[in-house]
Amino acid sequence: MKVYKFGGASVNSVERIQNLASILTKEQGAGEQLVIIISAMGKTTNGLEKVAAAFYEGKKEEALQLFDIIKQQHLNTSKYLLVTHFNECLSYLTDFFTEVEWLLHDKPVREFDYYYDQIVCIGELLSTCIVSHYLIEKGIPNQWMDVRDLLRTDNNFREGNIDWAYTSQKIKSAINTDTIYITQGFIGATEDNESTTLGREGSDYTAAVFANILHAQSVTIWKDVLGVMSADPKQFPKAGLLNELSYTEVIEMAFYGAQVIHPKTIKPLQNQQIPLFVKCFTDPELPGTIIHQHSSKQLPPILVIKNNQVMMHLRSLDFSFVGDSLLQKLYALFTTHSIKPNLIQTGAINVQICMDEHAEKIDHIAAAASNWFDVQLEKQLHLITIRHYTPEILDTMTAGKKQVLIQRTKETFQMVYTV
Repeated sequence: MKVYKFGGASVNSVERIQNLASILTKEQGAGEQLVIIISAMGKTTNGLEKVAAAFYEGKKEEALQLFDIIKQQHLNTSKYLLVTHFNECLSYLTDFFTEVEWLLHDKPVREFDYYYDQIVCIGELLSTCIVSHYLIEKGIPNQWMDVRDLLRTDNNFREGNIDWAYTSQKIKSAINTDTIYITQGFIGATEDNESTTLGREGSDYTAAVFANILHAQSVTIWKDVLGVMSADPKQFPKAGLLNELSYTEVIEMAFYGAQVIHPKTIKPLQNQQIPLFVKCFTDPELPGTIIHQHSSKQLPPILVIKNNQVMMHLRSLDFSFVGDSLLQKLYALFTTHSIKPNLIQTGAINVQICMDEHAEKIDHIAAAASNWFDVQLEKQLHLITIRHYTPEILDTMTAGKKQVLIQRTKETFQMVYTV
């Protein structure tokens, strides 16, 4: 049993879906039992986010127009790919379209995150439906599954927490024959069958959940890069391939914001010591990166840059020390608003916190924190993290930047800065 995860870039065109079929044809010839997790096509999730925003703002016609664009994109893709199985695929797609359109004709009466999940989850259902029917048409039998029937979460919309006992029982019951199974990443459902999502880019996590429950031999994430790189090659063209990494190293990279593996992915794999391969879908013969329990040695500097950062400067109102009670109140605020600080530095009477820009949530946190602190916000900042830094890379990466805050350990250097 192997688990494959194909991201949005690997299914964002007719040619790439055809390429996916070529990869699976080789695996089918090798007699592998596969569970395949597929993301929404290309920028579909971004488009659906705009639909959700327009709907929640009361712009029904705009929301319907934006959704119609997504509908036509998927219909056109299916028309180019399918002949004998087009009508059957269209029937499924129509049901999914109706699921969203029915909601868009209503008026929002619940919180935004609820509607976000009901709308955005459709992207994965559409992509997997098309891919499943195309594979059948190409002679690759498979069983399509709605992951919402298997993966149970709580009611924490947009950051659903998995009910492992229920999910394990359902997945083991559903996957019991030597065939190829196609299902969705990123999404699940509550006990009341309301759609949920697992956090942005959560398809990697879905793959790890299936692998853990099924005791898979390995997980392979197919991406549009050679493997895990030492930096984002779009920002740093000279970034190099990291052939081998430990679970620990990848968790550190994900924690600091590297957009290569979803942060929750590693724990389910490490618990079962299941290796994770990151491979290039445009050249499957390349070795890619293997992530496993063995320690990584002599790694080069690894760079992660996060833009759109906000620094919250907090100073106690009465010059009292910032003790455990005040910090607990702060952490409770961040938990309530589902914000993860990227960097925290405390002093005797002040705290500085760097986080991603989420304007509405940050304003609420700042307003609540003003009960205990003088609060100042500094925006339009950047955060660079360098793992395994050297003097040379520090000189290069800090040159010409206005430093706002620096933290340094033996392994990791972080700097908040403006340009």
